Amino acid sequence: MNNYKANSDETIKEMLASIGEKDTEGLFSMIDKRAIMQELPLPEAMSEMEVQKIVKSIAKENKTEYEYFIGGGSYKRFIPAAISQISSRFEFNTAYTPYQPEISQGTLQVIYEFQSMICDITGMDVCNASVYDAGSACAEAMRMAVRNSGKYKILVSGCINPEYMQVIKTYAHAGDIEVEEVSTEKFKTNISSIKDKMKSGDYAGLIIQNPNFFGSLEDIEEIKNIEKHPKTMLIACTEMISACVLVKPSDYNADIVVGDVQSFGNPMSFGGPSAGFIATLDKYKRQLAGRIVGRTLDADGNQAFTLTLQAREQHIRREKATSNICSNQGLAILNAVVYLSLLGKTGVEQVAFLSAKNANILANKLKEKGYKILNTDFFNEFVLEVNNSNKFLAQMKQNNILAGLKLNDKQILVCTTEINTKEEIENYIQNA
Repeated sequence: MNNYKANSDETIKEMLASIGEKDTEGLFSMIDKRAIMQELPLPEAMSEMEVQKIVKSIAKENKTEYEYFIGGGSYKRFIPAAISQISSRFEFNTAYTPYQPEISQGTLQVIYEFQSMICDITGMDVCNASVYDAGSACAEAMRMAVRNSGKYKILVSGCINPEYMQVIKTYAHAGDIEVEEVSTEKFKTNISSIKDKMKSGDYAGLIIQNPNFFGSLEDIEEIKNIEKHPKTMLIACTEMISACVLVKPSDYNADIVVGDVQSFGNPMSFGGPSAGFIATLDKYKRQLAGRIVGRTLDADGNQAFTLTLQAREQHIRREKATSNICSNQGLAILNAVVYLSLLGKTGVEQVAFLSAKNANILANKLKEKGYKILNTDFFNEFVLEVNNSNKFLAQMKQNNILAGLKLNDKQILVCTTEINTKEEIENYIQNA
């Protein structure tokens, strides 16, 4: 294998000498010795059947049967078994990259349907073929607003998911964009504090999440009546199950809508992968990051799909590129399309209503028991006040309940979805 080594022994010695090391062991001298495996104690070879039995016995030590009340951006929802069966069909699973439309019609049609579905839910004119997640969608929308206005200042609600905020600030730092966080009041965005700023023309836009990270429903009428500069964009970040029943972002004058489709048939999978999207008005479509699939007719008059807009630097001149995002979450949006197709409008609305109903039942029962719920207008998540967050969560976990997401020493974000049963809610109350 010496012929395939990247560097010769002489080159390695020269490289080590340049950094003051005698051998490659010196490169790892700063690592704790306990973290370095000296040998890998593997048993004698076994048959596949024997290995399966051992692995299954180890897996039994995992505790997986928890009652789940954690949200905060990733949600445990019911996923019909038909989704994996359909999404693993050869038309999708083995379809080639969409850059080759003649052999990837299945993939391209799924993306087209995804774009159409998101536009229908959000009320926007056009949607891209997805980005990595809601965080990157927020950041790319911010860059759209900056390009549109020529201003390098952005307002961001303090009630936005903190992970999204981190991504926004990372993008902003690299792009010399100033991020100004909007103050909060009772777990809602303080819109009145930024009314003058929205009119000034000094800001590229406002990013606001509804329902916000704390589950609160923002004041839509107040947002709708914001008097803003023509070049200042309103960017709405939404949770997609709630978007199917709440007022559409287009109805409160959003210029860009972003979000995550994890709730549409995608498992949590330890935090990913998921899929974000950016939807906007027709006049801003050439500012979208990523790509857009279009529908046309082929030479024989048959329906055909192809990439119509590709705004990444590999396809057009770098100075004209809107983003360097070079992929879309094809399999995740495939799951989303299949999920929405299986449940239909009525089914998804039922999922949304059940999620909200369960949250209100749990919140009311907790109040009856003497607990304080710190936000009033919420969808399926709310802030619970406790004496000691760590103690409360640990006690609940002992009873096989993952009771919520710790916000601070005395506040927990509690979430319900359609999978939480009446018995699970009663169990939560009894152990709280």
